[in-house]
Amino acid sequence: MLQPVILCGGKGSRLWPMSRTLYPKQFIEVSEGRMLFGEALERARGFEDAVGPIIVCNEDHRFLVAEELRRQSVTGQLVLEPVGRNTAPAVAVAAFLCREEDPVMFVAPADHAIGRDGNLNDAVRAACLRAEEGRFVTFGVTPSHPNTGYGYIRKGADVADGVAEVRQFVEKPDQETAEQYVASGEYFWNSGMFLFKASSYLDALKEHAPAMFEACEKAVAGRYDDLDFIRLDKEAFEQCPADSIDYAIMEKVSGIEVAPIDQEWLDLGTWSSLHEIHDKDESGNSLLGDVVAEDTHNCYVRSSDRLVVTLGLEDTTVVETPDAILVAPHDKLDGMKRVISRLKAAGRAEVTSHKTVYRPWGSFESIAVDDRFQVKRIVVKPGEVLSLQKHFHRAEHWVVVKGTAKVVNGDAELVLSEDESTYIPLGHVHRLENPGKIPLELIEVQTGSYLGEDDIVRFEDKYKR
Repeated sequence: MLQPVILCGGKGSRLWPMSRTLYPKQFIEVSEGRMLFGEALERARGFEDAVGPIIVCNEDHRFLVAEELRRQSVTGQLVLEPVGRNTAPAVAVAAFLCREEDPVMFVAPADHAIGRDGNLNDAVRAACLRAEEGRFVTFGVTPSHPNTGYGYIRKGADVADGVAEVRQFVEKPDQETAEQYVASGEYFWNSGMFLFKASSYLDALKEHAPAMFEACEKAVAGRYDDLDFIRLDKEAFEQCPADSIDYAIMEKVSGIEVAPIDQEWLDLGTWSSLHEIHDKDESGNSLLGDVVAEDTHNCYVRSSDRLVVTLGLEDTTVVETPDAILVAPHDKLDGMKRVISRLKAAGRAEVTSHKTVYRPWGSFESIAVDDRFQVKRIVVKPGEVLSLQKHFHRAEHWVVVKGTAKVVNGDAELVLSEDESTYIPLGHVHRLENPGKIPLELIEVQTGSYLGEDDIVRFEDKYKR
């Protein structure tokens, strides 16, 4: 039995403005029809003897994960971290959840791009045989070129068919050293994917990180179900030390082995890496969306909402979204974390969410905002319903533009069709539902002294928020 574990807690701040706190890179469309978390789910389903995955994610992303599980008809365990504690505790939680069955666990991040053609499945099969004997196996990618953005694994002697000893884990090298590594043929890129038995991991954790072991054990023991999600004991998990699986476990246990992968693999952590994977025109440009490039060379230009025109640019990244635009030379993109820190310090909403915000029932998009009014476009999926709620500081006017709306407005219940509307005075209890079979679209006009999303009192909520 193989237990896939997908770690889905990354933020991907270096891919701002596409990646936001509430919509990180594993959920954005990195290229047409390609969402990294969706691909991670598909890979997990393709392994021999694999059961439904355990997915560990941030609470804020739970409905994004649940929607992709529903779309792919995948049944799995969705664990919500009350706070971020890095990868070692996340894997520990998964190991405690399946400790009774003690399967071999295949642990992988949700935000890596892996090609479909290659030997990953064969490498997992070979690694499983070693893991059944209590071994820890990591996966090393055969490097296609010297890359200073990845850690490396130096291999030792072969120990089985498709598996070798690990002689050394190496941090990200400089260019000259990376060239030496690739030329030697002894080094792999460190993929950040691992395979071991649940009991082996927990035994190692108890020995090398006992405080983490104890905190995670208590957090899982105090877990409870919330809809389709597993919530951990918050107080216990908050006491857990934060550390990566590399530092907490893999660099401390003896006898680590590596299974080589000869397959396209990219950690899409920067715009430069996305430029690398996209098709390019005759001038070396990756152009996505409504873009006109004139006298432009070796650029990554991406438009989401409107026409973007470039003239006389070279070696530059341009990313347009409805509420923010990034323009930067390729060699300055390492400064993105400083930019994000400045935006956070200034309290900019553009760090947290897009103009289109996703909810379990659908989405809303802010169209116009001023001091005392806001206009939104709201889309409600068929059969979904918003919470029964009221607001203290704003009134709302709803106009249906597509589909059918079932509305509670104070003591009244009504059904609205296209071009029909209702006014909800300040303080009125109200609810919106889509009883139809097509998405419901409406325009909401808010007026009042305060228009923040936290001005809400919920009386009933299908999603237990």
